[in-house]
Amino acid sequence: MRIVHLILTRRFAGSERYAVELANAQAQAGHDVTMVLRRVATEDRPDAIAHRLDPAVRVEAVGLLSPVWQARRIVRRLRPDVAHAHLSGACRALHGLRGECLRVASLHVAYKSRQHADLDALIAIAPWQLPAIPPALRPHSVQIDNWTRAQPAAPDARARIRAGARIAPDAFVFGALGRVERSKGLDVLVEAWKRADLPIEARLVIVGQGEAFDALRKIAPREVVMPGFVSDPQDWMAAFDVFVSAARREPFGLVLLEAMGAGLPILASASEGARHLAEVIGTPLLPIDDPEALAEALRETFSQRPARRAYPMERFDLAARVADIEAFYRRELAALGRDRVGPEPA
Repeated sequence: MRIVHLILTRRFAGSERYAVELANAQAQAGHDVTMVLRRVATEDRPDAIAHRLDPAVRVEAVGLLSPVWQARRIVRRLRPDVAHAHLSGACRALHGLRGECLRVASLHVAYKSRQHADLDALIAIAPWQLPAIPPALRPHSVQIDNWTRAQPAAPDARARIRAGARIAPDAFVFGALGRVERSKGLDVLVEAWKRADLPIEARLVIVGQGEAFDALRKIAPREVVMPGFVSDPQDWMAAFDVFVSAARREPFGLVLLEAMGAGLPILASASEGARHLAEVIGTPLLPIDDPEALAEALRETFSQRPARRAYPMERFDLAARVADIEAFYRRELAALGRDRVGPEPA
């Protein structure tokens, strides 16, 4: 099957991880896979995207001038069986290509008619997204969970990261990780941290970069560790004792899966993604935008000092979810009368 993925963002984060891991898995399964990226995302930077792709995935880059139009031309030239868009610019690039390929989008946030209504098929990552999909598209939509891919931390990660951040080996570390923007509620976490007034052996680490980073650094106490973007998030997870998500909005919460994969106890606000994962998280969710409730949870967690735990992760298996997506492609290609795309890879 010829598959083109499009993601026209500049830096690597959760949606980009989804696109990269899906493209890599499909290429490793024997499909002909291309990824369309902005040229800036192919540069030699830790937070770029292209260097994370399997060598079997070809890369096509678009420049600064009319990237959506350039991406559309690339898709038309490549003539794929499936063009799979991720986020807004990529979705717009598929407009005007009706009948030329199966045009699919994953809903990394919410359904938006301006982005998604013209497409052929949609993949929701959580059940809460489905009701907004219009009746005409619902028969061509499916909900498929995100996945997590095991990324073991380095054996020395906990000691090394703590030493580099000047955190004592016996400190109890609350950690957050992700894009630093208002939707992630990190300002709520910082305010809760101030109110919790925990002993000196409690530490807070916020890992990530984003548009709200400078503003957050200004309001955070000096002892809060904020390293910015890191290329080894699994090593930082190893240095945490508890993972905290204070998100106002979190469509799925891929980072929650990563925290589960690291065995971390989780404190999470009742965002959309956390509600979907609540049964797996196994601890009560906290009110959104409520620093006092979060402060109390921080105090209680510090007093209890819960140990790491094993989570039931079977439903978030990468190979199984990639197989679900391929089956969805084939179903929708058949619906378009374009089902002659070759046998399934061996």
